[in-house]
Amino acid sequence: MSLFLSGLPLWAEMALLVVLPTIVAMCAPVLLRRWIGYERLASNNEIAGFKFATVGVIYSVLVAFAVVVVWEKFNDAEIAVVQEAGASATLYRLAAGPEPAMAAARTALDDYLKAAIDREWPAMAQEVGSREATQALDALYAATLRLAAEGLRQPAILAEMFKQLDAITQARVHRLHLAAGIVPGIMWLVLCCGAVLTVAFTFFFGTRNLRAQVMMTGILSVLVFMALLVIVSIDHPFTGPSSVGSESLRAVAEDFAKG
Repeated sequence: MSLFLSGLPLWAEMALLVVLPTIVAMCAPVLLRRWIGYERLASNNEIAGFKFATVGVIYSVLVAFAVVVVWEKFNDAEIAVVQEAGASATLYRLAAGPEPAMAAARTALDDYLKAAIDREWPAMAQEVGSREATQALDALYAATLRLAAEGLRQPAILAEMFKQLDAITQARVHRLHLAAGIVPGIMWLVLCCGAVLTVAFTFFFGTRNLRAQVMMTGILSVLVFMALLVIVSIDHPFTGPSSVGSESLRAVAEDFAKG
């Protein structure tokens, strides 16, 4: 469900996660006032207010924890892409030279970047990797191993090339891992149920000014479900409008083309 919501346009996410629940939450006090009556609801205010403070604190801590974790992982996804781009640029420069094996290594690196940009980014939006990108990375390893076999570079340079190649591999594995989603299913269950229960708790209150109560309930609902919207939007870092792009890799590939 979070993958489906993450892939929607931002306006659709807001409509489903914020607008519709808020409309329901604002209608509920009006209906309850008609069915139960103001006097019976007002009798709950003292004890309900005390318990609502506890409920609000517990849920706010859960939401804050989830937002911080998701935001950190989203930043990790951005860093992984930048590191992959930086290692690719370094490897390309280390493989400079007129020898056919050097040209083959640069071509293999360029093919990998194109496969990552054109094939893997759309695949990561569906929580999977790209077979073409995996094959291109295998070809890059093979080309680099041929350089080592032919002894076209000093051992120190070859060691650095393999270090950068290892950095590319680790960064790719990291972003593929994050593409599958950050928040586990049990956490989604707690967050969604907690949001509904927190807003529904306000239905036990009764104020003489019904319009003011409806507005307060609506404001609380917007705040609660906006927090869920933030979590949903960046739970899959490579999916939807709020996603990590391939601009860093694309910039490196364009530099290769100019060179």
